[in-house]
Amino acid sequence: MKRILTLSIIVLFSCLTHAQNTKKVACIGNSVTFGYGHANPTETSYPTQLSRMLGDEYEVKNFGHSGATLLNKGHRPYTQQAAYRNALEFAPDLAVIHLGLNDTDPRNWPNYRDEFISDYIALIDTFRAVNPDVQIWICRMTPIFHAHRRFKSGTREWFWQIQAAIEQVAKLANVGLIDLHKPLYSRPDLFADALHPNTEGAGIIAKTVYSAITGNYGGLSLPAIYTDGMVIQHDQDFLLKGTANAGSKVTAKMNNRKAHAITAADGTWELRMKPPKLGKKHELTIECEDEKIILKDIVAGEVWLCSGQSNMAWMLKQSKDAEKHISAATKKNIRIYDMKPRVNTDHYAWPEEELVNLNRHNHYRPATWQHLDSANISTFSAVAYHFGAMLSDSLGMPIGLICNAIGGAPAESFIDRKTLEHELPDILYNWKENDMIQDWCRGRAKENLKNAKNPLQRHPYEPAYLFETAIEPLCSYAIKGVIWYQGESNAHNVELYDKIFSLMIWSWVNKWKTNFDYTIPFYFVQLSSINRPSWPHFRNMQRVHGQCFENCKMAVSSDKGHPTDVHPRDKQPIGERLALQALYNSYNMRHITPSGPVLMDECVYQKGNKIYLPFEYADGLQSSDGEALRTFEVADSAGLYYPADKIEIKDNTIILSSKMVKRPTRARYGWQPYSTGNLVNSSMLPASTFEADTNQSYIFRRK
Repeated sequence: MKRILTLSIIVLFSCLTHAQNTKKVACIGNSVTFGYGHANPTETSYPTQLSRMLGDEYEVKNFGHSGATLLNKGHRPYTQQAAYRNALEFAPDLAVIHLGLNDTDPRNWPNYRDEFISDYIALIDTFRAVNPDVQIWICRMTPIFHAHRRFKSGTREWFWQIQAAIEQVAKLANVGLIDLHKPLYSRPDLFADALHPNTEGAGIIAKTVYSAITGNYGGLSLPAIYTDGMVIQHDQDFLLKGTANAGSKVTAKMNNRKAHAITAADGTWELRMKPPKLGKKHELTIECEDEKIILKDIVAGEVWLCSGQSNMAWMLKQSKDAEKHISAATKKNIRIYDMKPRVNTDHYAWPEEELVNLNRHNHYRPATWQHLDSANISTFSAVAYHFGAMLSDSLGMPIGLICNAIGGAPAESFIDRKTLEHELPDILYNWKENDMIQDWCRGRAKENLKNAKNPLQRHPYEPAYLFETAIEPLCSYAIKGVIWYQGESNAHNVELYDKIFSLMIWSWVNKWKTNFDYTIPFYFVQLSSINRPSWPHFRNMQRVHGQCFENCKMAVSSDKGHPTDVHPRDKQPIGERLALQALYNSYNMRHITPSGPVLMDECVYQKGNKIYLPFEYADGLQSSDGEALRTFEVADSAGLYYPADKIEIKDNTIILSSKMVKRPTRARYGWQPYSTGNLVNSSMLPASTFEADTNQSYIFRRK
């Protein structure tokens, strides 16, 4: 009896001690915290999942209330709900507050926005009143996606205003800030109603909150692009970004140089080092507490991102003179980082496990930096290789080529979500039925996704997807610039692509500018010749981009096209024409000719029965085949074109006339889907398809 009593006392003492040591965690919020939409929120809501992650040392309780607003004058103030009173009674040691989503309602933010910050601070103070030692985090809101019924009517703008206000509250109230937006913004597949995350989404929230509370971010890690053998951009600071446990010291050493950083509360760290010297191999060591990463065989050189769709992805072994080029390639001072997809967008239904990979951003296979050998170069992009080979020969330094092109991909899939939401939101809606997206792309995606169970299943052709998986992971890696070969999957709508291409360039430039103080150039390939009716208009629109946009230049490919094959095999001239633009514009080699003859639209004029077309890069204007110049046409203001029956060359100007047109004010060249135009300069570089108008130059130019 005495022994039983003693054991009981021990057990009771143990329980009391455990209770005293247990930290109370209050999860305060709205329907996202509550677990709205879950079949069994008591098992799958984020607080429940957080409790399992934290273990017995923490007591986690869910104080979420659906529809609650932060604003005290909102339509359903959290401070008037039983959940709030219960949370205060709980007197938590740790409080995580996620409010603001319902304040985007037009009943709330438009009227009471000026009170948001003071109301939030007052809420925080009430929890400090019941426990002066409470540790508090507030959260950047989880996403509201475009399918939300009030998205375009105001929620979109108010959401970002509230996010900014929340960040201000965190500073003023001196509380922690947890970013629940970033880990979920690229996962619309987890939000069936565009507002509430499912169980997997709640798990991501729980993991994010767990890391904030414990400081455990899984230890030292680097982005995948940092591997043995990497090429570092030689004329830019070497930026290293990664994650580690909060508050830990990260040290990087290369040669005799060291740099240090302290990991932030969100697990991120970054540091900058002077770039290593050219001509040597280097070793990089990164240490954090008892962890160490060593990267070897690093060189400084020139790094280029090579992207687009199938003509950029087109492999060297599939191209003209493949054996000769593969044999020569191994002698080039080039290294490649080849991002290959796990599944190709061929005509078949993808297996379910690959659909899961897609949703979780595992579309690309793991890659490493590689020296060229006959195996890896044969499956590498032919255009990218020939571009790099000319740079290597001309610059005499290592060239690093990153390729992430995806066959059939439309350009909108390479634009970040926030840009699309604000500049072209309609392209996001029901994208597999949206005629802003090419029929072929939508049809192929439907075929690939036949086994999908989630109606929001992701696909590489979905707007924003390839930016999230292929571009954003690279934005902290310094590059010299971009080469781009794409457009075939957008040629159905010339005017729309004009906007999409501009948005894409703007999107990329701004992402790199957040890390590096320079503007990356874009050198792109104009679509070639093929019997597709819209292509002359499309090529002309691309030409105007190459002449109107800073740091954006074009390589002509129409002379290497094929009447029925969208994948011309002769890729060497295309890669080398891109390299000429880069050498001239990025490396200031002004002794070379960067392009074929380029029409100077603003200088076109009419005199009598002739129209005068001045060109730059026009030394030695001639035909490519020794025959008469062809495919020139003229028209009067009515726009009815006739072949030019007289074509003269005078210095840098071509003069056209036709017996059918008394007063020509318009001219065009190569205006056939499959063009046989033969105008070149002394470097035998071809002129672009163009349309000129003496009264309205630059049809696509925006003010």
